[in-house]
Amino acid sequence: MHTAILTFDGYNELDSLIALGILNRVSAPGWRVSIAGPTPRLRSMNGVVIDAMIDLEEACDADAVIVGSGKKTREVVENPAIMETLARLDPTRQLLAAQCSGALVLAKLGHLRDVPACTDLVTKPWVVAAGVDVLDQPFFARGNLATAGGCLASTYLATWTIARLHSLEAAKDAMHYVAPVGEKDEYVDRALRNVTPYLEPVGALQK
Repeated sequence: MHTAILTFDGYNELDSLIALGILNRVSAPGWRVSIAGPTPRLRSMNGVVIDAMIDLEEACDADAVIVGSGKKTREVVENPAIMETLARLDPTRQLLAAQCSGALVLAKLGHLRDVPACTDLVTKPWVVAAGVDVLDQPFFARGNLATAGGCLASTYLATWTIARLHSLEAAKDAMHYVAPVGEKDEYVDRALRNVTPYLEPVGALQK
């Protein structure tokens, strides 16, 4: 199973890299997680430069795609080349998730027409203007679509993705690994409270 995390210039490190780290705690044959970008090199909102592992074309073929957030998301959705490539994304054959301003990308692609979304407080007006009902909660999913609001809600996206592509036990193990010592059960329980109501079905990718 391959998960691609879409990452653009101006990306938020917490949104892309926390999900990357948690998802990579899964050890299973064929399990792969990639940072995907429109250019070979990407600079974060704080100047952290990373190399994209795959391009957007390959990302569109992944089993799960997480759209990361950043300060240039409004520029992303106004870029015809990027949006034409991302038009291949299809929730009938893959999981689609968005972190914070990534919800604006899914909204502009038409995937949130009848699905409420979570996003950060700065992005909320833009997502509302795109015709999407924004929820006052950190995570929501319906079918193969999920959104999260707030940088640390990326842990919920990772938990949901692992549970859907692998198993709930694998998701619990991954969260337990990264949670603070002395608070591991608390962190795992919080993730499960936010995610498990939206697992349909657990451990399987709807086709």
